[in-house]
Amino acid sequence: MKAFPSGAAFQVFDTLDSTSLEAKRRAQAGETGPCWIIAIRQTAAYGRRQRAWRQEVGDLASTLLFSPTGPVERLGQLSFVASLALAYALDEYASSDQITLKWPNDVMLDKCKCAGILLENLDGKIAIGIGVNIVTAPDNLPYPVARLIDFAPAPPPQELAGRIDSHFFALYRRWRDKGFAPIRERWLARATGLGEEITVRLPNEEFSGVFEGIDDGGGLQLRSPSGRRTVAAGEVFFGRDTMSEGVARN
Repeated sequence: MKAFPSGAAFQVFDTLDSTSLEAKRRAQAGETGPCWIIAIRQTAAYGRRQRAWRQEVGDLASTLLFSPTGPVERLGQLSFVASLALAYALDEYASSDQITLKWPNDVMLDKCKCAGILLENLDGKIAIGIGVNIVTAPDNLPYPVARLIDFAPAPPPQELAGRIDSHFFALYRRWRDKGFAPIRERWLARATGLGEEITVRLPNEEFSGVFEGIDDGGGLQLRSPSGRRTVAAGEVFFGRDTMSEGVARN
């Protein structure tokens, strides 16, 4: 199997049901990684809350399977590590001032979503699914979508995965050795909507307030008329049209 310079193996499939499902199968079979699974086509891709993820040939569909070190309660912070790594990788193609991060782990191009990340805890192993709209921008979604090709020459998906891999493992080592604080600081420096009023929708309520930051665990901190609240999961609306789905952390 081929490997990126970090040492992480990678395998490219012409067709898969889902790179995340393949990662689960490998984890159940005892594979520990690090290994990237990349698909040119997916037939049953999914994102957060098992919602279908639409990806076309030329877009990046990938999942990193690996076995991190660190307390179980901290592993959810790796979604922030992954989103920051993806932003840094995209910086190598497009202007960095157009690339921002949306809580908890979406990457935006010119205020439109261009990538999503799904982190799944597989009994101590972690699968980080990363999908990037390189050449297509799905329509009929409840939020605006961007594609990288409108901002920069389109990189081959495997090349982009290699750039993400390099940044991810550099940031992962910093997280492992220094904790979440330096990741949190870098993430907030690129956060969308910081200091602005947002709306949070939970299963049984909806409320608005000012997005003040994230706490030491990655929870969204909101200042509302009723006081400060910390949100671990929910649907977050920035402005009138842009929506991001939050997820519970593992």
